[in-house]
Amino acid sequence: MTTGLHREARRTAFILACAQAIVGAGTPIAISMGGLAGSYLLAADKSLATAPITGFNVGVALAALPAAALMRAVGRRNGLMAGSLATSVGGAVAAFALFQTSFWLFALGLLFIGSGNAFLQQYRFAAVDNAPADFKPKAISWVLGGGVFAAIIGPQLAIFTRELFDPVMFAGAFMSVIGLGIAGVFILSFLRLPKDAPSAQLDDHLSARPLSQILRQPRFLVALLCGVGTFALMSFVMTGAPLAMVGCGFSPDEATMGISWHVVAMYAPSFVTGSLIARFGKERIIAAGLMLLVGCAIVALSGIALWQFWFALILLGVGWNFGFIGATAMVADCYRSSERNKVQGVHDFLLFSSVAFSSLMSGRVYNAFGWEMLNWVIFPVVGICLVALVLLALRSRLRTA
Repeated sequence: MTTGLHREARRTAFILACAQAIVGAGTPIAISMGGLAGSYLLAADKSLATAPITGFNVGVALAALPAAALMRAVGRRNGLMAGSLATSVGGAVAAFALFQTSFWLFALGLLFIGSGNAFLQQYRFAAVDNAPADFKPKAISWVLGGGVFAAIIGPQLAIFTRELFDPVMFAGAFMSVIGLGIAGVFILSFLRLPKDAPSAQLDDHLSARPLSQILRQPRFLVALLCGVGTFALMSFVMTGAPLAMVGCGFSPDEATMGISWHVVAMYAPSFVTGSLIARFGKERIIAAGLMLLVGCAIVALSGIALWQFWFALILLGVGWNFGFIGATAMVADCYRSSERNKVQGVHDFLLFSSVAFSSLMSGRVYNAFGWEMLNWVIFPVVGICLVALVLLALRSRLRTA
């Protein structure tokens, strides 16, 4: 029985990893091109250049709860396929907006891509729901590991298609997002996700608790804080990085390659992060991720050579990986199978609302105070998260003493 559960869990994780590689390639395109295209569409005042990326993150936040509700109604498989179609629609709207030179329509297009990304964020939960307890961290790692290929596919598509419809810059890159979403629908059609996964039956006899009771758990609150802190800082620095690189005289292609290295660093450690969590524990891996974010800030503040931008972005990506996977695994400890949809939806709504705000503030802070200030912000946020982890550990020791 256990062997069959593991086999099915691996199959599910593999399919979701493939979908992550294809549909997820739209994310680095939106992030690397969104701010540059926004700046291209604006007049003299560039302070809203990152607003389209904010639109992307707002789309993730706004769609988080509807995505969970839709999948509860029609099943994970059909819901995830609908999310892929939303990604395609977003690519079409963004490309059309560039042809029309409409800044706010372009932001709307990225909002649609972001709404598709809300379903993409559910891949990790879908893999966990179908996995035995000992495979859960690895299932998350496998799915996010598909992002390594997304990190290669997305930026390369952006570089080769950015000028495809010259003189309408960036339109080709967003046209390619249409194909990525459609390919994702095909891949996801191979999923076998029963409404009640075998692993979910283990606590079916337990009634679902009120949402407020689940959210008040200290472990959930610390996991949410660390997840939000890690993801918001990553978005805050990453969103401003292409603008900073171009502002320092580097080309858009060099800025895009910087984002490519960053996204590779976000997902490449996923092949071992699950094993590291199993060996050292979730809290220690989160703490390691937070310290890597500090390392990113130190490198970024040391100078503005291209290697410093790229190396800082690599550290930012690895730090995100450890912090986010660890926090996601902690969240999975806090709910029962009967509670998963509502908790996952609320979690992602809170998470991506914060990420949307951070991406909007990135452009404003960069224009007002420069690249250095984007990195100074890392220190106090990391400090708060580390204190929360220490307090949680002390609380756990007191309870077991």
